[in-house]
Amino acid sequence: MNPTADPKLTVLINTLRECQLFSGLPPADLRGIAGIAIAKPLEKNDYLFREGDPSRGFYVIQSGTISIHRLTPAGKEQIIHIFQAGDSFAEATLATDTGYPADARALAPSRVLLIQKDAFIALLKRQPELALRMLASMSQHLRVIVSRLNDLTQKDVETRLAHWLVKRCPNSGNSPCAIELPGTKRALAAELGTVSETFSRTLAKFREQKIIEVKGKVVKVLSPANLRNLLNRHLGG
Repeated sequence: MNPTADPKLTVLINTLRECQLFSGLPPADLRGIAGIAIAKPLEKNDYLFREGDPSRGFYVIQSGTISIHRLTPAGKEQIIHIFQAGDSFAEATLATDTGYPADARALAPSRVLLIQKDAFIALLKRQPELALRMLASMSQHLRVIVSRLNDLTQKDVETRLAHWLVKRCPNSGNSPCAIELPGTKRALAAELGTVSETFSRTLAKFREQKIIEVKGKVVKVLSPANLRNLLNRHLGG
């Protein structure tokens, strides 16, 4: 029987293929990983794991939005990163027994794939060539993370927000583009490395410049070309 004839398996394989971590892997490798993946639905505000929980593996998001955060000594939630469909997270726990280093909570109804830790490690031992191929993918994955860190440390909030919006608009054309925020404005502010007040002021400034309109959780980019020009000016291009 053709394994790809199973609709559920096909969906899992397609999800893995769209994940940066597994990009470029051949179908046989993707089928092997899909065979040890467990789909898990989450309602809004459901916790996937808590800081210190034993690691069951790492995750790939099929749909929805997951917030990774920790509590400060004062009990305030500090968002570390927000992951969306196609992202993977918690891979570092494959190589440690200390458990998950932070909390993970769904910001919207979501569906994730758990790539089981013990089974995945066993798969890598049986197929060392898979480990080598994944090293190449993880190298690219690391470059993406470094790029995000660069955004946070070397760009102002206006540039970060413009970049975030540009990435979610079509690469060409100038038709208005509607973008639904993945979570709360506070959560997006934290993802961009700023506070709610500064984020709101930046949104207001973009509105005054007729670059965007904001209605609830939807940001409408009125002219993607003008937004790209603004970003290029900020970047000195």
